Amino acid sequence: MKRNIYFMMIAAITLLVASCGSGDVWEDSNDNMTPGTGGSMSAGTTTTTGGDLDKLTIAIDSTTALTENESVPSDDEDYVENSDFTSKISIAYSGSSATVTGSATGVTVTTSGADVTVKSTAKNIEYVLSGSTADGSFKVYSDKKYKVTLNGVNIKNNDGPAFNDQSGKRVFMVLSSGSFNSFTDGTSYASSSEDQKGTIFSEGKLIFSGAGKLRVYANTKAGISADDYVMIRPNTNIYIKATAGNGIKANDAVTVNGGIVNIETSATASKGISSDSLVNINGGRTIILTTGGGEYDSDENDASACSGVKSDYDFTMKGGELQCMSSGAGGKGISSDKQIIINDGTVKVITTGKTYNYSQNIDSKAKGIKSDGNMEINGGSVMVKATGSDGSEGIESKGTLKITGGTVEAYAYDDAINSASHMYIQGGYIYAFGMYNDGLDSNGNMYIQGGTTVAYGTSSPECGIDANEEGGYHVIITGGTLVGIGGGTSYPSSSSTQPAIVYGGSVSSGTTLALNSSSANVLTFKMGRTYGGNAVILFTSPSLKKGSSYTLYSGATATGTDWHGLITSASVSSTGSSAGSVSSLSSPYSSIGNTSGGMGGMGGGGGR
Repeated sequence: MKRNIYFMMIAAITLLVASCGSGDVWEDSNDNMTPGTGGSMSAGTTTTTGGDLDKLTIAIDSTTALTENESVPSDDEDYVENSDFTSKISIAYSGSSATVTGSATGVTVTTSGADVTVKSTAKNIEYVLSGSTADGSFKVYSDKKYKVTLNGVNIKNNDGPAFNDQSGKRVFMVLSSGSFNSFTDGTSYASSSEDQKGTIFSEGKLIFSGAGKLRVYANTKAGISADDYVMIRPNTNIYIKATAGNGIKANDAVTVNGGIVNIETSATASKGISSDSLVNINGGRTIILTTGGGEYDSDENDASACSGVKSDYDFTMKGGELQCMSSGAGGKGISSDKQIIINDGTVKVITTGKTYNYSQNIDSKAKGIKSDGNMEINGGSVMVKATGSDGSEGIESKGTLKITGGTVEAYAYDDAINSASHMYIQGGYIYAFGMYNDGLDSNGNMYIQGGTTVAYGTSSPECGIDANEEGGYHVIITGGTLVGIGGGTSYPSSSSTQPAIVYGGSVSSGTTLALNSSSANVLTFKMGRTYGGNAVILFTSPSLKKGSSYTLYSGATATGTDWHGLITSASVSSTGSSAGSVSSLSSPYSSIGNTSGGMGGMGGGGGR
């Protein structure tokens, strides 16, 4: 976050560092530059690594190398296995016609060329679709739930949805094992008093299962749309390409329990997965690419842009893999109007777009993962790269943000991890790299209570860790291991119960720092960024004890387990030269070297 003018003047007058806060924007041909590849960088700071996040890529992948087991509740009506479909009607498409085989009391099937319409009042009906048509459709009116088995069917409808359910009941769409199926809509729809919101449209619940392949091409509206909810089960293989709308759109929820789901959208402000309520990812592998730009939303008087996943309520993830890449202006990977909760699974997000500006006060900034409410990350693996321009943040919560477990890695043009309210680091492994702003930025208190964290901010006045001290908030450390590096830092408050050491000096990338108590190593860290001038580094660890003496060495040689430079279980073969000592560690912190350039550096701990 921006520093107040007083501290910026102090930093400039003392010539501790060359100030280059996030208000500076480098608009040149290397807007999406990665470290070490050239391009204009901030004066006084050279970014040298994104901890491999700068190399993160995402691409469509339809390979089926997934082993999925599913527990089917015997009393859950969303599982086709729990219903008996005793009557079968087969529809075989062939060019401009369709042949109907089988019948059932209460079911009428009519054909007009290759347009097939079903009207049913019967229970337990299964429709089996096969064959191919370049100008046909399948439309159903049913008083009861039904099953549709896709057994190698390819339907293109030139003037509307290829599959159109008007029943409002459950539709079980089963992909026959080993089959290849496709649905394509036209480039325009004939007018109708009925809803027809996508290539595959249902007024009711739409549930996909089976071990076949489904390809959906949407030229006018969404690929798959339901006025109720959409559920995708294990072993399915679905690809959606939407050029004028969303990939999957549902009113009540989109739930992915398994399978392979690939989605590409290119329309302005389109979403890969969009729900007016919930989005739940519980298994499988979902990959979403969006390339459209932003637009003005007159209904909301706001700017709208693409998102890989957009939930108007909560987003939850309990397993599986979700990968989202958005390259358009203002694009987001995962966006929720309420809370985001990640309990398990793998999340990979890339955004490369700049800010979409509609007017001076209306815009959409590119974000990796964004919640308008609270956010919790309790497990799994989260990797985010947001490299567009000023305002491109990796992970942002408009409420509180809490990390209790898993691994979280964020690499961003602006703040790597940001919360509008309090931030809690309670567990897990966290890496935050702010290219031109803060690593961890809390606009409330920042509570470091556990976990293992490495956080880089850029040069002064930006910080590795930054609490809103101007607003009366603080960093409170009660546990965990953390190394925060920047041109400045927010200093631990008196409420902290675990002490810290703050070092200020010039340290080059690749230099290993070893913090020792007597001859015992307490913490070892290898720098991954060079600061042209002073760097301010905050160290804290449960191994630090108030009243003990410590020496910080520079140029050490060490081996061990490396978490973005933090070497755990380190074996130090050479300590290098002393960078300074603390004779008796104070609470909440003691300083070594020249730390007055950082926020809070005018006062605080002793032991200098």
